[in-house]
Amino acid sequence: MSCFSHFFKRKTGPQRQDDPASDYFTGSENITRYSYRELVRATSNFDQANKIGEGGYGPVYKGTLKDGTAIAVKVLSLHSRQEGNHRILVYNYLENNSLAHTLLGSGHSNIQFNWRTRVNICIGVAQGLAFLHDSVRPHIVHRDIKASNILLDKDLTPKISDFGLAKLLPSDVSHVSTRVAGTLGYLAPEYAIRGQVTRKADVYSYGVLLIEIVSGRCNTDTKLPYDDQILLEKTWRYYDQGNLEKIIDSSLGDDLDIDEACRFLKIGLLCTQDVTKRRPGMSAVVAMLKGEAEVDTQMISKPDVIRDFRDLKLRSRATSSTLLTSIMARSSPLSSEETTRTSITFTAISERD
Repeated sequence: MSCFSHFFKRKTGPQRQDDPASDYFTGSENITRYSYRELVRATSNFDQANKIGEGGYGPVYKGTLKDGTAIAVKVLSLHSRQEGNHRILVYNYLENNSLAHTLLGSGHSNIQFNWRTRVNICIGVAQGLAFLHDSVRPHIVHRDIKASNILLDKDLTPKISDFGLAKLLPSDVSHVSTRVAGTLGYLAPEYAIRGQVTRKADVYSYGVLLIEIVSGRCNTDTKLPYDDQILLEKTWRYYDQGNLEKIIDSSLGDDLDIDEACRFLKIGLLCTQDVTKRRPGMSAVVAMLKGEAEVDTQMISKPDVIRDFRDLKLRSRATSSTLLTSIMARSSPLSSEETTRTSITFTAISERD
C-alpha cells in the first residue's frame, strides 16, 4: 500500500521513516519536489492529449520526466502558466488505473480480479489506513477513501492516492470540526451531517469500499430498482435475511472462498455502523481480514446510510434544529444573552465517481 502526496517546487533529499509500515507509503520514503517548468515539459504543457482523468479537484495528466520515468500529474490549481505557487501533486504513474475504473467501471477491462487478488487489495488498503491512523503522529484522516482513489500498479498492488482533503488529528482531541468534503455514498453520517472528523469516518468509507470490492459493483447505482440502488442497504437486508452470499460477485471463479467473502462483508457492515464506537479501528480491521481476530457479529446492526443530497440536506436541517432547541432549553427566559443558530455549509461534496 502506498500513499502519494508529492508537491512540487525544489528538489529535496529523501526522507526516511524507521517504522516498517512506512514501506506501504512511497510518499513517506522519498519526497521529491519538481519545478513548474519540469512538469510543463513532462506533460507537453499540460496537453489535452496527455489528460488521463478528471477528479473533483482538477485534471490529471500523464507525463514523462527527463530520465524516462512515467508520472501522473494532478493539477489542483493552475491560475497561470508561469513559475509560482501552483498546487500540483505528482504521483507515480500506475498502469492499471483505479479500482473505480477497472473493477467497478462500466467499461471493459482485461484485468481479472479473482478472489485472492481482491483479498490482497482489501488487506493492502486496510494496512495503509491503519498506518495513517495509528503509526503517524499526529494521526492522519484521509477523508476521501473511495474506489477512484485506490490506484493499482502493474502487480495490482493497491495505492491510496489523493490526500487533498486529508486532516491531521492530534492524539489529545476526539475529533476535528471542519467543512464537509468528500464523496456522497462514502461519507460517514456524523461527518456529513455535523462536520465531525475522526478516524472512524475513514473506517466508514473503508467499509463501503470493502463491500464494493467483494460485490464487484458501485455502492450507488440509480439505474437499478429503488431497493437495490444503495449497495450498503442491500447488503444489510441480505445479511438480516441470512442470505449474505447473494451479495458476492457472481463472476468470481473457482478460487472463491465463500466463507471468507461473507466474513469480509460482515466486516464491511461493522465498519459502517451508525454509532462510531461500534466501528472497529483499522488495525482491528486488518486482524479480522487476516482471520487473526473474530468478527463480533453481535455489534452489527443496520448501518446508517445517506441516500442522496436531499436526504443529507433534510438531516442536517433536523440536526441544526435539534441543536437550537437544546440551546434554548438551557437558556433562562430572563437571560439577555443572544442565542445564535449556526448551520453547516457543504462546499465540496461530489457525486460518486
